[in-house]
Amino acid sequence: MTDTRTAIDIRRFESLGHADHGWLDARHHFSFASYHDPARMGWGAIRVWNDDTIAPQNGFPPHPHSDMEIITYVRTGAITHQDSMGNRGRTAGGDVQVMSAGSGVRHAEYNLENEPTTLFQIWIHPRSRGGSPSWGAKPFPKNDRSGRFVTLASGFAEDSDALPIRADARVLGATLKEGERVTYVVGEGRHAYLVAAAGEVAIDGETLRARDGAALVGGSYEIIAAADAELVLVDAE
Repeated sequence: MTDTRTAIDIRRFESLGHADHGWLDARHHFSFASYHDPARMGWGAIRVWNDDTIAPQNGFPPHPHSDMEIITYVRTGAITHQDSMGNRGRTAGGDVQVMSAGSGVRHAEYNLENEPTTLFQIWIHPRSRGGSPSWGAKPFPKNDRSGRFVTLASGFAEDSDALPIRADARVLGATLKEGERVTYVVGEGRHAYLVAAAGEVAIDGETLRARDGAALVGGSYEIIAAADAELVLVDAE
């Protein structure tokens, strides 16, 4: 494969949009709510990547969504979901839930634990508008993704073990021990976004620290753990 990339766009944690509501401390990799940066409106089909810390016994009350694939990667603690379709579930650290908002749904997300919950909330534009909304969650043991990327959510039929989403995209996770390396190939014309949920890695010589993001274009990337690291990557149109 021809390497077509330009320089990696590193988005440092301290440069992200920030909103502290007391019960919610949120960082925004892309424009969201009151944070607006015309240079950061998304990356390909990836529209939102929020890094949220939710205080104990707090959360998002019922609110509507439509025409968006919403993926929640819980880093620590747990989140309890409830929606207008009658679904209810608790997703714990290291696990993932997905909601296809479709033609419209109302949902609430609460931290009912006695400790803060930290998570990534990722929004991806669907391949088409409308359709019936849906929700699902699944545990993903971190040992299974040791030293390699594992697909957690996917819009491709061949990823039968992943949670389904209605987008031409994949959400992947990996854990690396210090010194371990993994290679990831981004297809030509696609957009990938990598965040170190924990630890530190070098990606083609660029340092990515905990909660930094990196926007990637087509090409092959070598990722080396400078310390034990947990990675989340979205590969989208």
